[in-house]
Amino acid sequence: MSHTAHIPSHRKPRQRASKSALRAGVAGGVLSTIAVAGAAGPAQAEPVTQTIEMPTITSGFSTAVAASAQATQQVALDLETQADEDAAAEKAAKTAKKAHAEAVRKAEAKKKAEAAAKAKAEAEAKERAERASRTSERTMLSASSGSSDSGSSASASAPSSSNVSGSAASIVAFAKAQVGDAYVPGGTGPNSWDCSGLVQAAYRTAGIDLPRVSQSQSTFGTQVSLDNLQPGDILYWGSAGSAYHVAIYVGGGEFVGAQNSNTGTVQRSLDYDRPTGAVRVL
Repeated sequence: MSHTAHIPSHRKPRQRASKSALRAGVAGGVLSTIAVAGAAGPAQAEPVTQTIEMPTITSGFSTAVAASAQATQQVALDLETQADEDAAAEKAAKTAKKAHAEAVRKAEAKKKAEAAAKAKAEAEAKERAERASRTSERTMLSASSGSSDSGSSASASAPSSSNVSGSAASIVAFAKAQVGDAYVPGGTGPNSWDCSGLVQAAYRTAGIDLPRVSQSQSTFGTQVSLDNLQPGDILYWGSAGSAYHVAIYVGGGEFVGAQNSNTGTVQRSLDYDRPTGAVRVL
């Protein structure tokens, strides 16, 4: 083989391939050239005069790569935008739901407050009407008591049976007029009472001054049987002289008393709370 033999070029038709494939082809051609030259011996080697044309990357490939990268970036941006929109929509839905629940709660609270205010106003109006009625009854009782006292002073000695009945009627009427008043420990009227305060005030309308406490009231007068009661008799619970509660017998098997803070002043049957004994003052 001639030392100047032509080394065929390994150039191939241009194809779209990666940079690594092109460089591999170039490297192979160079190695082949070196191998042939080496086989001829180092003494007789001559410079290689064949020029090997290096493949170049076309501008079309670069454009395609750039377009692909741009498309990928656009897809990423679109996904990020969609995620932001979904998050914003979810947040808006939660906010709207919370606002609706708060509006419903406020509406219910307002409705309850209005109902409570209406009920309170009605109760206050009813209480004012009841107080006005009791005040009117008390005024009439006071006038009746004054007339009874005048008649009594005109009589000679002990009061007649008619005067006693009149006093009992005054006591009973006063006691009934206080039904609905509050019970307050130590209360002596005019709109709140304890048990002995009510009894004392009722007897005062008949011109009789009773002791203040129930223990003393339970012995102020003549002890009578519960089977022989008359309107105006004082009922007591507990032992005579150590009674813990008193009330007024109003006839018909019923009594009026300032019971406790839960019931206030009530009119009840003797069977509701059977008394221990009774005393007659009139």
